[in-house]
Amino acid sequence: MKFKGTTRIIILVLILCLNLGCDQVTKSMMRAHINYYDQYRFFNDHVTLLHVENTGAFLSLGAELVQPFRFILLTLLPVLALFGGLAYVLIKKNLGSLMSVGVIFCIGGGLGNLYDRIVHGSVTDFLHIKFGSLQTGIFNAADVSIMIGFGLILLDAFLKRDDEKKAEAAAIEE
Repeated sequence: MKFKGTTRIIILVLILCLNLGCDQVTKSMMRAHINYYDQYRFFNDHVTLLHVENTGAFLSLGAELVQPFRFILLTLLPVLALFGGLAYVLIKKNLGSLMSVGVIFCIGGGLGNLYDRIVHGSVTDFLHIKFGSLQTGIFNAADVSIMIGFGLILLDAFLKRDDEKKAEAAAIEE
């Protein structure tokens, strides 16, 4: 289903707010109820719930940077990129629904982590998943939102490529 005009913008902003809201609720629950580095294991120790504050970006990258580089790379550039992306997806009317929702999921997750970094000085992470030798870093709901967003963007690109191949095949047959 393709939404247009004001309805499209309202739906996208609502999805953005839901992403941001879910992220902030889960993080505030962690801050309020779980002490730093306490660990709660579930599902035969495959899922661990713990409270960690990450002062860097993805996998703590940039945590050791000195100011002003840290501010520029972890706050200023993300602010510009996220608001630029938001303006782009809201203004660009011919973006497909899958692409628009994917970008909004990425922006929602990015805003959630950026909000933490600005307000709390670090990003609250709390989930770790491990199956045998495969494991994740410690992550949060914003990170999940970003991954879902990228998945939707990749799916959109794959579906468009598939449609283009079908159109080419139909053109050759004619």
